[in-house]
Amino acid sequence: MEQTTKSPIFDTIDLEREIEEEFRKQDRESQPSDFAPLSVRAPEMAMPDYVEHRDGATEIGRLTAEAVVREYEAAAKDIEALGVELVENVRQCEAMSRDALVVIEELKETAGRYRAEAKRVFVQIENYSLMMAEVRKTCAAIREKIVDPATAQNAAEGNEHQAAQEA
Repeated sequence: MEQTTKSPIFDTIDLEREIEEEFRKQDRESQPSDFAPLSVRAPEMAMPDYVEHRDGATEIGRLTAEAVVREYEAAAKDIEALGVELVENVRQCEAMSRDALVVIEELKETAGRYRAEAKRVFVQIENYSLMMAEVRKTCAAIREKIVDPATAQNAAEGNEHQAAQEA
């Protein structure tokens, strides 16, 4: 077997040492607060009145509990804000309901006026129809007199004679 005398491109042990040294340098040079930008840091909120630290709790436990209770408090405030928005939406719905009731009354009045107009047009059409029937009847009678005056006169005399006999 043939062994190579070339050194590997990366010596992993040396590489790990270099990385470890860089991390140690950064730990000495930077503060923990330097890692998080200002906008990401936890807000400086006072702890809510409904909680207080217990004696004997560790610093990590206290900080964790404070962070958690602050998040819950922020969520509770957001929920309350939603309630305020909901109340405003309910007021708007009530106003819309009142407006809708006014519109419904106006629609009922309009429907009533349409029904009255429909009745007026109905009666007027029937009146015209009766008048047209009367006009046709009169025209037919006049036509008979014009077309056959003798027949019309005999019919008239027959009607007079019949009326006299009945009397």
